[in-house]
Amino acid sequence: MKIVIADKSHTVYADIICKTIEEAAQVRGTGIAKRKPEYIISKMENGNAVIALEGNQFAGFCYIEAWSHGKFVANSGLIVHPDFRNQGLAKKIKKVIFEHSRTKFPDSKVFSITTGLAVMKMNSELGYKPVTFSELTDDQSFWKGCQTCKNYDVLQRTEQKMCLCTGMLYDPSKQVVGKTSKHNYDKKVWTRLKNIKQSRFLKKDKN
Repeated sequence: MKIVIADKSHTVYADIICKTIEEAAQVRGTGIAKRKPEYIISKMENGNAVIALEGNQFAGFCYIEAWSHGKFVANSGLIVHPDFRNQGLAKKIKKVIFEHSRTKFPDSKVFSITTGLAVMKMNSELGYKPVTFSELTDDQSFWKGCQTCKNYDVLQRTEQKMCLCTGMLYDPSKQVVGKTSKHNYDKKVWTRLKNIKQSRFLKKDKN
């Protein structure tokens, strides 16, 4: 298995990447914005993506998006092909794309919004902290990407202040140089937070 910075030679995988993302979004019901092959190709050509391959077989993918004139970046579209799940590949891809983001955008804040407990754990281990949506990018182009999520109405009716997703942020200006910090992750706490959000917001949809 190899995980590399994607380039033009990997554009042949754009269709299967989009298909895998779409299928995962249907299963989860939330958390992944759908993308077209042309968009994925542009990320590869600009060196803003990483791809995992087992020989010539597609295994996983993730890409970088820059917002607010580069003040913020997000590692988006993290996906692992069903044939390679439950092997720790997502965590490896997440680490590579995070390090690549820090190299290309050293002064940018790296953020994430997710409903996935596994992604929250990975983010926490990399140094992300939970934050309110007001601390994330105000670039409306980013938030429009949430329109393909079935819970987009929640984001709208809270005036973009909160949703079922949890906001997480890595701020390079607040990191201690030369010191490795241990970031605690309590699955019970995150699960409780997720359940509270679902109870609070989804209940209104049933009334």
